[in-house]
Amino acid sequence: MSSQPATLRDSRSDKGKRDPDALPQPGLVLVFAQGQACCVPLPIPEGQPLELGRSDGTSALPIDPRMSRKHAAVSFDGERFRITDHGSQNGTHVDGVRLSGTIQSATARVLRTGDSVFLFCGDLRPFRKEGVCYSGDQVIGPTLREVLRQVARAAQFGKTLHITGESGSGKEGMARAFHSASANPSGPFVPINCATIAQGVAERLLFGARRGAFSGAVLDSEGLLQSADGGTLFLDEVAELDLSVQAKLLRVLETREVLAMGALKPRLVNLQLCTASHRDLRQEITSGRFREDLYFRISSPTATVPPLRRRLEEIPYLIALALRPFTARLTTHALFVETCLLRYWPGNVREFVAEVRTAAQEAFGRDATRLEPQHLSAHAGQPLERASEPPQSCAVIFHPPGHPPGHPPIHKSSKDLPDKARIEEVLLQADGNFSACARLLGLHRTQLMRLIDKYGIRVKSREQSLESDDES
Repeated sequence: MSSQPATLRDSRSDKGKRDPDALPQPGLVLVFAQGQACCVPLPIPEGQPLELGRSDGTSALPIDPRMSRKHAAVSFDGERFRITDHGSQNGTHVDGVRLSGTIQSATARVLRTGDSVFLFCGDLRPFRKEGVCYSGDQVIGPTLREVLRQVARAAQFGKTLHITGESGSGKEGMARAFHSASANPSGPFVPINCATIAQGVAERLLFGARRGAFSGAVLDSEGLLQSADGGTLFLDEVAELDLSVQAKLLRVLETREVLAMGALKPRLVNLQLCTASHRDLRQEITSGRFREDLYFRISSPTATVPPLRRRLEEIPYLIALALRPFTARLTTHALFVETCLLRYWPGNVREFVAEVRTAAQEAFGRDATRLEPQHLSAHAGQPLERASEPPQSCAVIFHPPGHPPGHPPIHKSSKDLPDKARIEEVLLQADGNFSACARLLGLHRTQLMRLIDKYGIRVKSREQSLESDDES
C-alpha cells in the first residue's frame, strides 16, 4: 500500500491523459462489519468526501444498526485525511479516540463507526485487485501476496533464497512457499532452526558422519543436507551457525557435494537452500560472526517479510482463524478488533495468535459470550523495553513527515522522538488523553510522560482512560 502524494496532486491536473488506474486511489478499507472479518475497499470520490452511514444493503457500506444514516465523512487532500463526524449518536473514533467535530491527520490508521472498523489507506489499488484470503492456516493480504510473488520468482530462476523479517512474522511460511514453487515441490522440505542446535553438534547434524568419525559414532548417520536431496533445506536463523560450519556450507553450495564427517568421498546432492534470519547479516559480518563469502552466496535474492503492523488488513482474519475452536460459543466485539489493530505486536503473527487464544480462554473463564478488549492482557502486543538498555536508546514507533497515510508507523530510534510541538498537537487531538496520545505517537505512556516533563508541556484537559468508551 504505497502512496505518492505529490504525484497524486500533479497527475490529477492531467486528467484524461493518463490511465486512472495508474494513479493512487486513496480511501478506506472496511475490515470488520456485522461481527465478521471482511475486506471491502471504499474509494474517496474525486473532489468530494466519502460519506459513511448505515447501509440499507444497496451499497458497499455495512448494515450496521449502531451507525447513523449520516454518520461521518472522509476526504483526502493528497497528504492528509480529513475526518468529520456528523453528530452521530454512537460517535466516530480515530485510532481509538472519539472524534469531536473535524480532524486532519497524515498518520491515522484505524476508523471505527458503530460496530464497523475501517483502515485508512493511501492507495486502494492492491485491495481492489485482490483482497484477503486464507491459504490453509495462513492469512494472505495484498502486502504479503506481493512478497509471495517475489518468492515464487526466486524459486523458478534460482536455487537459493534468503528471507529476512522479525521473529514470528512468517519466515517459515515463505520458505515453504519457495519450496512449493520450485521445480521439485514433491521433494523433501527439511527445516531446521540453527538457534536450537547445541554447540559442537551443527556439523554432524548438517553433514552427517561415518562410523568411527568421533567417540560414540557406532553407525553411519545421514545429515540434513543429504536428507534434503531432491528438495529444499531451510536454515532458519542461519546467523547462529559456527564460522567453521559456515565454511563447509559454502563449499557445498559451490560444488553441490557433501562430505560427511569421517568420509573419504563426497556425495552429490541436488537441493535448494533457503535461509532466514531476523538479524542484519551485514552487521554480523562487521562483528566477525558471519562469513562475508557465504553472505554474498546466499543473500541474493532476498525477500523481506513485513511485520504484522504493516499488514493490518490480516488482523481480523487472524482473529477469526485463532477463534475457530471457539466460534460456537464466542463472538468478537468491534472494540476488540480496534484494540488489536492499534497495538504494536513485536512478536508478530506468532504472538498475536497466541494472545487471541489466551483472551478467548479468559473470556470463557468469565462466562462471557463476546470477546472484548478487557479479555486481552495489558502487555499483549506492546513494544518491549529492555532493562539492559538506557531509556534514550529504546526504539519507538514514529511517523516521519511524508510517511504514506494508511500505513502503520515505522520503527525508528530515539533521535526521531517527537518534539514539543508534535506532542502538543497530538495531545490536543486526543483531548488531553495521555494514553491515547502515547498510542498515536507510538510511545509507551511512561515515555510520553517523561517527554511532557522534559519539555514542560502544560496539559489543559484532564486525562480520560481509553477504557471510558464502554459502548456495548
